[in-house]
Amino acid sequence: MNLSELVTSIGAVLSDYVLVSLLLVIAVYFTLRGRGLQFTMIGEMLRLLVRSGRRHTDASSAHTHGSVSSFQAFALSIASRVGTGNLAGVATAITIGGPGAVFWMWVIAILGAATSFVESTLGQLFKVKGEKSFIGGPAYYISKGLHKKWWAATFAVLITLTFGFAFNSVQSNTIADALHLSFGLSRQITGIVLALLTLIIVFGGVTRVSRFSEIVVPIMAVAYIILAMVIIVLNIHRFPDVLRMIFENAFGYGEVLGGTVGSAMIMGIKRGLFSNEAGEGSTPNAAATATVSHPVKQGLIQAFGVYTDTLIVCSATAFIILCSGVVPSDYDGGIILTQKAIDTSLGGSNYGSTFVCMAIFFFAFTSIIANYYYGEANIRFLGAGSVSVGIYRLCVGAIVYIGALTSLDFVWGFADITMALMTLCNLAAIILLGKYAFALLKDYKEQKRRGLDPVYHSSTLPEIADDTECWS
Repeated sequence: MNLSELVTSIGAVLSDYVLVSLLLVIAVYFTLRGRGLQFTMIGEMLRLLVRSGRRHTDASSAHTHGSVSSFQAFALSIASRVGTGNLAGVATAITIGGPGAVFWMWVIAILGAATSFVESTLGQLFKVKGEKSFIGGPAYYISKGLHKKWWAATFAVLITLTFGFAFNSVQSNTIADALHLSFGLSRQITGIVLALLTLIIVFGGVTRVSRFSEIVVPIMAVAYIILAMVIIVLNIHRFPDVLRMIFENAFGYGEVLGGTVGSAMIMGIKRGLFSNEAGEGSTPNAAATATVSHPVKQGLIQAFGVYTDTLIVCSATAFIILCSGVVPSDYDGGIILTQKAIDTSLGGSNYGSTFVCMAIFFFAFTSIIANYYYGEANIRFLGAGSVSVGIYRLCVGAIVYIGALTSLDFVWGFADITMALMTLCNLAAIILLGKYAFALLKDYKEQKRRGLDPVYHSSTLPEIADDTECWS
Protein backbone atom coordinates (compact mmCIF):
# COMPACT_ATOMS: atom_id res chain seq x y z
CA MET A 1 0.00 0.00 0.00
CA ASN A 2 1.50 3.37 -1.05
CA LEU A 3 1.20 6.64 0.87
CA SER A 4 -1.81 7.87 -1.09
CA GLU A 5 -3.74 4.65 -0.48
CA LEU A 6 -2.86 4.68 3.23
CA VAL A 7 -4.01 8.27 3.67
CA THR A 8 -7.24 7.58 1.78
CA SER A 9 -7.99 4.48 3.90
CA ILE A 10 -7.42 6.25 7.22
CA GLY A 11 -9.53 9.22 6.11
CA ALA A 12 -12.34 6.90 5.00
CA VAL A 13 -12.54 5.16 8.39
CA LEU A 14 -12.63 8.42 10.33
CA SER A 15 -15.08 10.26 8.12
CA ASP A 16 -17.28 7.40 6.90
CA TYR A 17 -18.03 5.85 10.27
CA VAL A 18 -17.01 7.95 13.27
CA LEU A 19 -17.70 11.44 12.01
CA VAL A 20 -20.91 10.77 10.10
CA SER A 21 -22.55 9.13 13.12
CA LEU A 22 -21.51 11.82 15.59
CA LEU A 23 -22.53 14.71 13.36
CA LEU A 24 -26.02 13.33 12.90
CA VAL A 25 -26.54 12.55 16.59
CA ILE A 26 -25.24 15.93 17.79
CA ALA A 27 -27.15 17.87 15.13
CA VAL A 28 -30.39 16.15 16.18
CA TYR A 29 -29.60 16.85 19.85
CA PHE A 30 -29.03 20.57 19.20
CA THR A 31 -32.15 20.72 17.04
CA LEU A 32 -34.23 19.32 19.90
CA ARG A 33 -32.47 21.42 22.55
CA GLY A 34 -33.05 24.57 20.51
CA ARG A 35 -36.66 23.58 19.77
CA GLY A 36 -36.06 23.60 16.03
CA LEU A 37 -34.53 27.09 15.98
CA GLN A 38 -33.35 26.56 12.39
CA PHE A 39 -37.03 26.35 11.39
CA THR A 40 -38.79 28.65 13.85
CA MET A 41 -36.28 31.50 13.55
CA ILE A 42 -35.59 31.49 9.83
CA GLY A 43 -37.50 34.77 9.50
CA GLU A 44 -35.27 36.36 12.11
CA MET A 45 -32.19 35.03 10.30
CA LEU A 46 -33.28 36.72 7.08
CA ARG A 47 -34.17 39.96 8.87
CA LEU A 48 -30.77 40.12 10.54
CA LEU A 49 -28.93 39.29 7.31
CA VAL A 50 -30.77 41.96 5.31
CA ARG A 51 -30.22 44.49 8.08
CA SER A 52 -26.52 43.70 8.33
CA GLY A 53 -26.19 44.03 4.56
CA ARG A 54 -27.83 47.47 4.58
CA ARG A 55 -25.87 48.77 7.53
CA HIS A 56 -22.13 48.26 7.46
CA THR A 57 -21.99 48.23 11.24
CA ASP A 58 -24.55 47.41 13.91
CA ALA A 59 -25.64 50.82 15.21
CA SER A 60 -27.05 49.28 18.38
CA SER A 61 -23.78 47.56 19.26
CA ALA A 62 -22.74 47.79 22.86
CA HIS A 63 -19.08 47.87 21.88
CA THR A 64 -17.39 49.73 19.06
CA HIS A 65 -14.05 47.94 18.79
CA GLY A 66 -13.50 46.17 15.50
CA SER A 67 -13.63 46.99 11.82
CA VAL A 68 -15.49 43.92 10.56
CA SER A 69 -19.26 44.24 10.16
CA SER A 70 -21.77 41.47 10.72
CA PHE A 71 -22.27 41.08 6.96
CA GLN A 72 -18.52 41.00 6.30
CA ALA A 73 -18.12 38.22 8.87
CA PHE A 74 -20.95 36.34 7.12
CA ALA A 75 -19.26 36.88 3.73
CA LEU A 76 -15.95 35.68 5.14
CA SER A 77 -17.52 32.42 6.33
CA ILE A 78 -19.41 31.98 3.04
CA ALA A 79 -16.13 32.54 1.18
CA SER A 80 -14.72 29.52 2.98
CA ARG A 81 -17.90 27.45 2.57
CA VAL A 82 -18.63 28.19 -1.08
CA GLY A 83 -15.80 26.61 -2.99
CA THR A 84 -14.64 23.22 -4.18
CA GLY A 85 -17.22 21.37 -2.11
CA ASN A 86 -20.07 23.10 -3.96
CA LEU A 87 -18.91 22.33 -7.48
CA ALA A 88 -16.41 19.45 -7.37
CA GLY A 89 -17.49 17.88 -4.06
CA VAL A 90 -21.15 17.57 -5.10
CA ALA A 91 -20.10 15.96 -8.39
CA THR A 92 -17.91 13.47 -6.53
CA ALA A 93 -20.73 12.66 -4.11
CA ILE A 94 -23.17 11.96 -6.98
CA THR A 95 -20.59 9.87 -8.86
CA ILE A 96 -19.85 7.62 -5.87
CA GLY A 97 -23.08 7.77 -3.85
CA GLY A 98 -25.62 8.29 -6.61
CA PRO A 99 -28.39 10.94 -6.77
CA GLY A 100 -29.49 10.00 -3.23
CA ALA A 101 -26.36 11.70 -1.88
CA VAL A 102 -28.07 15.02 -2.66
CA PHE A 103 -30.91 14.21 -0.25
CA TRP A 104 -28.46 13.48 2.57
CA MET A 105 -26.65 16.75 1.84
CA TRP A 106 -29.97 18.49 2.45
CA VAL A 107 -30.52 16.57 5.67
CA ILE A 108 -27.12 17.41 7.15
CA ALA A 109 -27.59 21.06 6.15
CA ILE A 110 -31.01 21.37 7.79
CA LEU A 111 -29.92 19.62 10.98
CA GLY A 112 -26.42 21.11 10.92
CA ALA A 113 -27.77 24.66 10.97
CA ALA A 114 -28.48 24.15 14.69
CA THR A 115 -24.90 23.02 15.25
CA SER A 116 -23.62 26.03 13.34
CA PHE A 117 -25.74 28.32 15.51
CA VAL A 118 -24.26 26.89 18.71
CA GLU A 119 -20.60 27.08 17.68
CA SER A 120 -20.91 30.54 16.10
CA THR A 121 -22.73 31.96 19.14
CA LEU A 122 -19.99 30.56 21.37
CA GLY A 123 -17.38 32.13 19.07
CA GLN A 124 -19.03 35.52 19.63
CA LEU A 125 -19.46 35.00 23.37
CA PHE A 126 -15.83 34.19 24.11
CA LYS A 127 -14.16 36.46 21.53
CA VAL A 128 -11.28 38.77 22.46
CA LYS A 129 -9.96 42.07 21.13
CA GLY A 130 -7.32 41.76 18.45
CA GLU A 131 -5.17 44.47 16.91
CA LYS A 132 -7.71 45.54 14.26
CA SER A 133 -10.80 43.47 14.96
CA PHE A 134 -12.28 40.95 17.34
CA ILE A 135 -10.79 37.48 17.18
CA GLY A 136 -12.12 34.16 18.41
CA GLY A 137 -13.19 30.62 17.60
CA PRO A 138 -13.07 27.16 19.19
CA ALA A 139 -9.53 27.57 20.53
CA TYR A 140 -10.72 30.63 22.42
CA TYR A 141 -13.97 29.18 23.79
CA ILE A 142 -12.21 25.96 24.77
CA SER A 143 -9.53 27.93 26.61
CA LYS A 144 -11.89 30.42 28.26
CA GLY A 145 -15.02 28.33 28.65
CA LEU A 146 -13.48 24.98 29.55
CA HIS A 147 -10.08 26.24 30.81
CA LYS A 148 -8.31 23.46 28.90
CA LYS A 149 -5.34 25.10 27.22
CA TRP A 150 -3.88 21.83 25.93
CA TRP A 151 -7.22 21.06 24.24
CA ALA A 152 -7.42 24.55 22.79
CA ALA A 153 -3.86 24.30 21.50
CA THR A 154 -4.61 20.93 19.90
CA PHE A 155 -7.57 22.41 18.05
CA ALA A 156 -5.51 25.43 16.96
CA VAL A 157 -2.89 23.13 15.41
CA LEU A 158 -5.51 20.93 13.74
CA ILE A 159 -7.47 23.79 12.14
CA THR A 160 -4.26 25.35 10.87
CA LEU A 161 -3.28 22.06 9.23
CA THR A 162 -6.82 21.50 7.92
CA PHE A 163 -7.68 24.90 6.50
CA GLY A 164 -4.35 26.62 6.05
CA PHE A 165 -2.82 23.61 4.32
CA ALA A 166 -5.08 20.61 3.51
CA PHE A 167 -8.20 22.45 2.33
CA ASN A 168 -6.18 25.08 0.52
CA SER A 169 -4.40 22.37 -1.44
CA VAL A 170 -7.84 20.97 -2.38
CA GLN A 171 -8.97 24.39 -3.61
CA SER A 172 -5.86 25.04 -5.70
CA ASN A 173 -6.01 21.48 -7.08
CA THR A 174 -9.55 22.07 -8.34
CA ILE A 175 -8.68 25.44 -9.88
CA ALA A 176 -5.77 23.80 -11.71
CA ASP A 177 -8.07 21.02 -12.99
CA ALA A 178 -10.62 23.52 -14.30
CA LEU A 179 -8.08 25.76 -16.04
CA HIS A 180 -6.30 22.79 -17.58
CA LEU A 181 -9.55 21.35 -18.98
CA SER A 182 -10.88 24.65 -20.35
CA PHE A 183 -7.71 26.32 -21.58
CA GLY A 184 -4.98 23.68 -21.41
CA LEU A 185 -3.14 25.88 -18.93
CA SER A 186 -0.11 24.32 -17.27
CA ARG A 187 -0.62 23.33 -13.65
CA GLN A 188 2.74 24.87 -12.77
CA ILE A 189 1.69 28.24 -14.15
CA THR A 190 -1.67 28.05 -12.34
CA GLY A 191 0.11 27.20 -9.09
CA ILE A 192 2.51 30.11 -9.38
CA VAL A 193 -0.23 32.64 -10.19
CA LEU A 194 -2.45 31.40 -7.34
CA ALA A 195 0.40 31.52 -4.86
CA LEU A 196 1.31 35.09 -5.80
CA LEU A 197 -2.31 36.33 -5.65
CA THR A 198 -2.77 34.64 -2.29
CA LEU A 199 0.31 36.27 -0.80
CA ILE A 200 -0.72 39.72 -2.07
CA ILE A 201 -4.06 39.52 -0.26
CA VAL A 202 -3.10 37.72 2.95
CA PHE A 203 -0.33 40.17 3.72
CA GLY A 204 -3.08 42.83 3.88
CA GLY A 205 -4.65 41.33 7.03
CA VAL A 206 -8.20 40.32 8.00
CA THR A 207 -9.77 43.65 6.93
CA ARG A 208 -8.59 43.21 3.35
CA VAL A 209 -9.62 39.54 3.43
CA SER A 210 -13.17 40.35 4.61
CA ARG A 211 -13.63 43.19 2.11
CA PHE A 212 -12.41 41.02 -0.76
CA SER A 213 -14.87 38.27 0.21
CA GLU A 214 -17.72 40.76 0.69
CA ILE A 215 -17.44 41.91 -2.93
CA VAL A 216 -16.56 38.76 -4.88
CA VAL A 217 -18.59 35.99 -3.23
CA PRO A 218 -22.14 37.41 -3.63
CA ILE A 219 -21.56 38.31 -7.29
CA MET A 220 -20.29 34.85 -8.26
CA ALA A 221 -22.90 33.02 -6.16
CA VAL A 222 -25.78 34.89 -7.80
CA ALA A 223 -24.33 34.35 -11.29
CA TYR A 224 -23.92 30.62 -10.64
CA ILE A 225 -27.48 30.26 -9.31
CA ILE A 226 -28.84 32.08 -12.40
CA LEU A 227 -26.91 29.64 -14.63
CA ALA A 228 -28.42 26.69 -12.73
CA MET A 229 -31.93 28.11 -13.15
CA VAL A 230 -31.36 28.53 -16.89
CA ILE A 231 -30.25 24.90 -17.20
CA ILE A 232 -33.23 23.67 -15.17
CA VAL A 233 -35.61 25.64 -17.43
CA LEU A 234 -33.93 24.22 -20.56
CA ASN A 235 -34.34 20.71 -19.14
CA ILE A 236 -37.61 21.23 -17.29
CA HIS A 237 -39.04 18.02 -18.75
CA ARG A 238 -36.39 16.07 -16.82
CA PHE A 239 -36.85 17.86 -13.50
CA PRO A 240 -39.62 15.63 -12.08
CA ASP A 241 -37.50 12.55 -12.87
CA VAL A 242 -34.50 14.16 -11.20
CA LEU A 243 -36.44 14.70 -7.98
CA ARG A 244 -37.72 11.13 -8.14
CA MET A 245 -34.17 9.79 -8.59
CA ILE A 246 -32.91 11.77 -5.60
CA PHE A 247 -35.56 10.45 -3.20
CA GLU A 248 -35.65 6.90 -4.55
CA ASN A 249 -31.88 6.56 -4.43
CA ALA A 250 -31.79 8.02 -0.93
CA PHE A 251 -33.92 5.31 0.68
CA GLY A 252 -35.71 3.26 -1.96
CA TYR A 253 -36.45 -0.44 -1.56
CA GLY A 254 -34.06 -1.48 -4.30
CA GLU A 255 -31.31 0.72 -2.95
CA VAL A 256 -31.67 -0.80 0.53
CA LEU A 257 -31.27 -4.31 -0.87
CA GLY A 258 -28.34 -3.22 -3.02
CA GLY A 259 -26.55 -1.47 -0.20
CA THR A 260 -26.35 1.84 -2.05
CA VAL A 261 -28.35 3.76 0.57
CA GLY A 262 -25.37 3.64 2.93
CA SER A 263 -23.08 4.91 0.19
CA ALA A 264 -25.48 7.75 -0.64
CA MET A 265 -25.78 8.72 3.03
CA ILE A 266 -22.04 8.63 3.69
CA MET A 267 -21.07 10.58 0.58
CA GLY A 268 -23.86 13.12 1.03
CA ILE A 269 -22.98 13.81 4.65
CA LYS A 270 -19.21 13.82 4.04
CA ARG A 271 -19.32 16.23 1.13
CA GLY A 272 -22.11 18.23 2.76
CA LEU A 273 -19.90 18.74 5.80
CA PHE A 274 -16.91 19.66 3.66
CA SER A 275 -19.07 22.27 1.94
CA ASN A 276 -21.17 23.82 4.75
CA GLU A 277 -18.64 23.17 7.57
CA ALA A 278 -21.32 22.89 10.29
CA GLY A 279 -19.67 21.45 13.39
CA GLU A 280 -16.12 21.66 12.06
CA GLY A 281 -15.24 24.67 14.18
CA SER A 282 -14.24 26.85 11.25
CA THR A 283 -17.10 29.37 10.97
CA PRO A 284 -16.85 30.46 14.64
CA ASN A 285 -13.51 32.03 13.70
CA ALA A 286 -15.31 34.25 11.17
CA ALA A 287 -18.36 34.78 13.38
CA ALA A 288 -16.18 36.09 16.22
CA THR A 289 -14.82 38.96 14.12
CA ALA A 290 -18.21 40.70 13.80
CA THR A 291 -19.32 43.69 15.87
CA VAL A 292 -22.88 42.98 17.06
CA SER A 293 -24.94 43.83 20.12
CA HIS A 294 -25.78 40.22 21.03
CA PRO A 295 -23.94 36.95 20.25
CA VAL A 296 -27.14 35.28 19.06
CA LYS A 297 -27.42 37.74 16.17
CA GLN A 298 -24.28 36.43 14.53
CA GLY A 299 -25.15 32.86 15.52
CA LEU A 300 -28.41 33.08 13.60
CA ILE A 301 -26.77 34.73 10.59
CA GLN A 302 -24.12 32.00 10.44
CA ALA A 303 -26.79 29.31 10.75
CA PHE A 304 -28.44 30.76 7.65
CA GLY A 305 -25.07 30.46 5.93
CA VAL A 306 -25.47 26.66 6.03
CA TYR A 307 -28.71 27.00 4.05
CA THR A 308 -27.07 29.38 1.60
CA ASP A 309 -24.20 27.01 0.97
CA THR A 310 -25.94 23.64 0.76
CA LEU A 311 -29.64 24.15 0.02
CA ILE A 312 -28.91 26.80 -2.61
CA VAL A 313 -25.42 26.54 -4.13
CA CYS A 314 -24.85 22.78 -3.68
CA SER A 315 -28.37 22.07 -4.93
CA ALA A 316 -27.66 24.22 -7.99
CA THR A 317 -24.70 21.99 -8.89
CA ALA A 318 -26.70 18.82 -8.26
CA PHE A 319 -29.56 19.94 -10.51
CA ILE A 320 -27.10 21.04 -13.22
CA ILE A 321 -25.54 17.56 -13.29
CA LEU A 322 -28.73 15.51 -12.96
CA CYS A 323 -30.79 17.60 -15.42
CA SER A 324 -28.06 17.47 -18.06
CA GLY A 325 -28.49 13.76 -18.71
CA VAL A 326 -24.74 13.24 -18.41
CA VAL A 327 -23.97 9.86 -16.81
CA PRO A 328 -21.68 10.51 -13.83
CA SER A 329 -19.90 7.17 -14.18
CA ASP A 330 -18.72 8.18 -17.65
CA TYR A 331 -16.42 10.78 -16.13
CA ASP A 332 -14.11 11.08 -13.20
CA GLY A 333 -15.78 12.78 -10.24
CA GLY A 334 -14.96 16.37 -9.52
CA ILE A 335 -15.04 19.60 -11.44
CA ILE A 336 -14.76 17.89 -14.84
CA LEU A 337 -18.20 16.30 -14.42
CA THR A 338 -19.77 19.66 -13.55
CA GLN A 339 -18.19 21.29 -16.58
CA LYS A 340 -19.32 18.51 -18.93
CA ALA A 341 -22.86 18.73 -17.56
CA ILE A 342 -23.07 22.46 -18.26
CA ASP A 343 -21.60 22.11 -21.74
CA THR A 344 -24.12 19.37 -22.58
CA SER A 345 -27.05 21.43 -21.29
CA LEU A 346 -25.97 24.42 -23.38
CA GLY A 347 -25.84 22.46 -26.63
CA GLY A 348 -22.29 21.18 -26.49
CA SER A 349 -20.67 24.62 -26.48
CA ASN A 350 -17.69 25.44 -24.34
CA TYR A 351 -19.37 28.45 -22.78
CA GLY A 352 -20.44 26.42 -19.77
CA SER A 353 -16.95 25.12 -19.13
CA THR A 354 -15.57 28.63 -19.39
CA PHE A 355 -18.11 29.98 -16.93
CA VAL A 356 -17.52 27.13 -14.46
CA CYS A 357 -13.83 27.73 -14.80
CA MET A 358 -14.36 31.36 -13.82
CA ALA A 359 -16.77 30.40 -11.02
CA ILE A 360 -14.48 27.77 -9.52
CA PHE A 361 -11.57 30.17 -9.72
CA PHE A 362 -13.35 32.85 -7.71
CA PHE A 363 -15.16 30.44 -5.36
CA ALA A 364 -12.07 28.40 -4.64
CA PHE A 365 -9.76 31.41 -4.48
CA THR A 366 -11.97 33.20 -1.94
CA SER A 367 -11.99 29.93 0.01
CA ILE A 368 -8.20 29.94 0.01
CA ILE A 369 -8.20 33.45 1.45
CA ALA A 370 -10.79 32.66 4.14
CA ASN A 371 -9.08 29.38 5.00
CA TYR A 372 -5.82 31.23 5.42
CA TYR A 373 -7.47 33.56 7.95
CA TYR A 374 -8.74 30.65 10.05
CA GLY A 375 -5.18 29.43 10.33
CA GLU A 376 -3.82 32.87 11.19
CA ALA A 377 -6.41 33.40 13.96
CA ASN A 378 -5.30 30.15 15.55
CA ILE A 379 -1.55 30.51 15.29
CA ARG A 380 -2.00 33.90 16.93
CA PHE A 381 -3.84 32.06 19.71
CA LEU A 382 -0.75 29.89 20.06
CA GLY A 383 1.26 33.05 20.69
CA ALA A 384 2.75 33.57 17.25
CA GLY A 385 4.30 36.98 16.64
CA SER A 386 4.63 38.94 13.42
CA VAL A 387 7.60 36.87 12.25
CA SER A 388 5.79 33.56 12.78
CA VAL A 389 2.67 34.90 11.04
CA GLY A 390 4.83 35.99 8.11
CA ILE A 391 6.34 32.51 7.85
CA TYR A 392 2.85 30.99 7.99
CA ARG A 393 1.73 33.24 5.12
CA LEU A 394 4.67 32.10 3.01
CA CYS A 395 3.91 28.46 3.84
CA VAL A 396 0.30 28.93 2.72
CA GLY A 397 1.55 30.35 -0.58
CA ALA A 398 3.80 27.31 -0.99
CA ILE A 399 1.02 24.81 -0.22
CA VAL A 400 -1.29 26.53 -2.71
CA TYR A 401 1.38 25.98 -5.38
CA ILE A 402 2.01 22.36 -4.36
CA GLY A 403 -1.72 21.59 -4.22
CA ALA A 404 -2.10 22.55 -7.87
CA LEU A 405 0.32 19.73 -8.77
CA THR A 406 -0.79 16.99 -6.33
CA SER A 407 -3.10 14.05 -7.09
CA LEU A 408 -6.73 14.63 -6.11
CA ASP A 409 -7.04 11.33 -4.21
CA PHE A 410 -4.15 12.15 -1.91
CA VAL A 411 -5.41 15.69 -1.32
CA TRP A 412 -8.96 14.56 -0.47
CA GLY A 413 -7.63 11.76 1.75
CA PHE A 414 -5.41 14.08 3.76
CA ALA A 415 -8.23 16.62 4.06
CA ASP A 416 -10.60 13.91 5.34
CA ILE A 417 -8.18 12.96 8.13
CA THR A 418 -7.43 16.45 9.38
CA MET A 419 -11.06 17.55 9.03
CA ALA A 420 -12.27 14.55 11.04
CA LEU A 421 -9.81 15.09 13.90
CA MET A 422 -10.53 18.82 14.05
CA THR A 423 -14.29 18.27 13.97
CA LEU A 424 -14.17 15.67 16.75
CA CYS A 425 -12.21 18.12 18.87
CA ASN A 426 -14.78 20.87 18.31
CA LEU A 427 -17.87 18.69 18.74
CA ALA A 428 -16.75 17.60 22.19
CA ALA A 429 -16.28 21.25 23.18
CA ILE A 430 -19.64 22.52 21.95
CA ILE A 431 -21.48 19.66 23.66
CA LEU A 432 -19.99 20.83 26.97
CA LEU A 433 -20.47 24.55 26.28
CA GLY A 434 -23.76 24.42 24.38
CA LYS A 435 -25.74 25.35 27.51
CA TYR A 436 -24.41 28.91 27.24
CA ALA A 437 -25.57 29.24 23.61
CA PHE A 438 -29.09 28.17 24.57
CA ALA A 439 -29.10 30.46 27.62
CA LEU A 440 -28.22 33.32 25.27
CA LEU A 441 -30.98 32.25 22.87
CA LYS A 442 -33.48 32.40 25.74
CA ASP A 443 -32.23 35.88 26.71
CA TYR A 444 -32.47 37.03 23.09
CA LYS A 445 -36.05 35.82 22.71
CA GLU A 446 -37.11 37.44 25.99
CA GLN A 447 -35.72 40.81 24.91
CA LYS A 448 -37.45 40.47 21.53
CA ARG A 449 -40.76 39.75 23.27
CA ARG A 450 -40.36 43.03 25.18
CA GLY A 451 -39.93 44.85 21.88
CA LEU A 452 -36.22 45.50 22.39
CA ASP A 453 -33.28 45.27 20.04
CA PRO A 454 -31.41 42.60 22.04
CA VAL A 455 -28.20 43.71 23.79
CA TYR A 456 -26.07 41.32 25.80
CA HIS A 457 -23.99 42.14 28.88
CA SER A 458 -21.66 39.75 30.68
CA SER A 459 -23.74 40.10 33.86
CA THR A 460 -26.42 37.95 32.18
CA LEU A 461 -24.14 34.94 32.68
CA PRO A 462 -22.22 35.93 35.82
CA GLU A 463 -20.52 32.54 36.14
CA ILE A 464 -18.43 33.27 33.02
CA ALA A 465 -18.33 37.08 33.22
CA ASP A 466 -14.58 37.12 33.78
CA ASP A 467 -14.06 35.04 30.64
CA THR A 468 -16.22 37.24 28.36
CA GLU A 469 -14.49 40.59 28.80
CA CYS A 470 -15.65 41.93 25.42
CA TRP A 471 -19.21 42.06 26.79
CA SER A 472 -18.48 43.88 30.04
